Amino acid sequence: MPADWLSHLPPWLVVGLAVGTVASVAVAGLFLVAGRLFPGPQTERGPRVDGVARRRAEIRAYLLGVGERFVEDREVHGNPVDFYLPERDVAITFDPRAYFRIERAGTYAVLCEHEMPASQLGRRLPFDVPERAARVDADDPITAAFRALGLRRSAGVDEVKAAYRAKVKDVHPDHGGDQESFRRLREAYTTAKKHAG
Repeated sequence: MPADWLSHLPPWLVVGLAVGTVASVAVAGLFLVAGRLFPGPQTERGPRVDGVARRRAEIRAYLLGVGERFVEDREVHGNPVDFYLPERDVAITFDPRAYFRIERAGTYAVLCEHEMPASQLGRRLPFDVPERAARVDADDPITAAFRALGLRRSAGVDEVKAAYRAKVKDVHPDHGGDQESFRRLREAYTTAKKHAG
């Protein structure tokens, strides 16, 4: 059956397809063999840090640095936002669609790009921020998690667990704390425990 339709093709096309297929297989085999005979240098892979988590940690540190009260992961006019400043009615989001819907509803919205440094957030806020907040310590989320537990970066798993047990008594909602502080402590504990020495 295939020979019937092959006989209708010009001979130069059949030969070209055959030579191309053989050449492709030969080159792929060459790369495979060369990769095994001459392996490249092994790169050490550290912990993967999510860009969104890093930006959120920077913005959180910035807002704490300027002394602004905020709530994370809140709905404003039916749209989820990353940070909400209730005293100023300001919503901070990474989602452009939510930004436009919130802005139309009357709340001041700030759209943050994932590449924007948190120190630039003050320019977009509708109020003056203190000058001392111009420089924010933008630690990676892992170091920030250890700091939230009051530990050095090289702390071990047992130290992380002990610090969490000590701090959870102050921030747990059943002991007079608030849900947001408890959630941040749990996130810090999970991150620190995963990266403990």
